[in-house]
Amino acid sequence: MSRVTGRLLVVLLAVLGLLAVAGPASAHVGGGAAGSDFAGRVLSVRPDVPGLSVRILQFGDELELVNGTATEVLVPGYSGEPYLRIGPDGVWRNSRSPATYINLDRYGRTSLPAAADVAAEPAWEQVSTQPHYVWHDHRTHWMSENLLPPGVVEDPGRSQTVFEWTVPLVHGDTAVEVTGELTWSPPPPAWLVWPLYAVPALLAVAAGLLARTPRPLGVLLLVGAAAALWHAAATPEPPVSIASHAGAILSALLPAGTAVLVAVLGFRAALRGRGALTGLLAVVLGWLLLVQGLPDVDVLWSANVASAGPEPVARAAVAALVALGVGLVPGGIAAVRRFREAEARPGRLAATPAGSLS
Repeated sequence: MSRVTGRLLVVLLAVLGLLAVAGPASAHVGGGAAGSDFAGRVLSVRPDVPGLSVRILQFGDELELVNGTATEVLVPGYSGEPYLRIGPDGVWRNSRSPATYINLDRYGRTSLPAAADVAAEPAWEQVSTQPHYVWHDHRTHWMSENLLPPGVVEDPGRSQTVFEWTVPLVHGDTAVEVTGELTWSPPPPAWLVWPLYAVPALLAVAAGLLARTPRPLGVLLLVGAAAALWHAAATPEPPVSIASHAGAILSALLPAGTAVLVAVLGFRAALRGRGALTGLLAVVLGWLLLVQGLPDVDVLWSANVASAGPEPVARAAVAALVALGVGLVPGGIAAVRRFREAEARPGRLAATPAGSLS
């Protein structure tokens, strides 16, 4: 291995170390689930208020309200008591509203303090200086842990509406209703998809262990890089309070761009017949693909996927990241051992021009 190649690998490993410390930007920006069999959506906001938008996040678990108007929006709690005020001067939350505490847990398993009283005078505490807020609303998601809706239990193979929901708002003096629905869809059948997920891993191991040249391994490096790029570009729009969509994509492109660099170098080495270097870069890429794919692995067994692109492609990209990541590490190690021995044979050295030795 040449001195230049050695230095390049040291730089790549340093970059990978920084990425590991920083943590990958996964498709589920904000740390939520990347897949679910449930899905929520907003059907209408009536009356329509220009500048006011409401969006479902995390498959129905959260609501995001953005108030771009000059008038404050009041969000009532579950008993109609004042809960949130969202306006030009930020977000204020009523510490005496039971919803303030009930919304801390997905299933509402929270003890209420003595001060929580729907009839008490509101005690407002500012929680944000921005005119937008994300909160966990129990009106929009299924509340029973480890228990499926009755309709799903009766017919688990059919996509269905679990329930329709309404969240009331007050914009100034105008009553506003946000309506939506929660649906459930059956997950992909395991017997059909899991064998497909295993194929890239087996191909990567075979390419390093059995292929006569490093070129098949080099091609798989490009496939992994393509999956990483698509996965990053399809990052869904995050909550406004966390980041902009462009910023989220740029953050996700950092590990993806590193994957592309490693893959291009590995493919170039494969074309030149440098199997040991190709195998070493395959190990590095395999680790990097796992860093990007594992946080979103739940999409492989979920009906719905958090992605800005088509769900089947998003699922295929994560499958490629995880499966190739698993396969490239042992496949790369095998390639390093096999091709290093082949490249060190006297006959190989004698047939290689002196000026091209590294």
